Amino acid sequence: MFDIGFTELLVIGVVALIVIGPERLPKVARTAGHLYGRLQRYVSTVKTDISREIQLDEIKRAGQNFKQSVESAASSVEQQATVVDDYLRSEADNVSKVVAAMAVTEGDRPVTEQAMKQIETPQQSLPLEEPEPDAAGSTPGAVVETAGGDRTGKPA
Repeated sequence: MFDIGFTELLVIGVVALIVIGPERLPKVARTAGHLYGRLQRYVSTVKTDISREIQLDEIKRAGQNFKQSVESAASSVEQQATVVDDYLRSEADNVSKVVAAMAVTEGDRPVTEQAMKQIETPQQSLPLEEPEPDAAGSTPGAVVETAGGDRTGKPA
């Protein structure tokens, strides 16, 4: 720590022995040792505290960066959700307009909410309407079987 060699320590010890005296020298050495130990513990504590503060500061910065990234991701998701919501609303409006236009062009009454609900919910199977016979008495699209002939109605 102080780069003191053995010869320097020997000189300091001889001077201390002469100045302090042989009776008080052990007591002074013990007190100096205690003070030196306290100084080392104090320096060690300060180093540990500084290290903890640096680590705490790094953790706070990492937490802030994480928070910012989560907030930006949430913002991005909200923007995309808004875009999708707007698109779906416009498509629903377009479908409603088309259905209303079809009802008007076909001469039907305008589509009500009840009719929309019926369109949205599948109904049970409805009986098919029988086509009405034409002037010749045959039903359009009916299969005609003749005795000994093919299905076209022509004799074989």
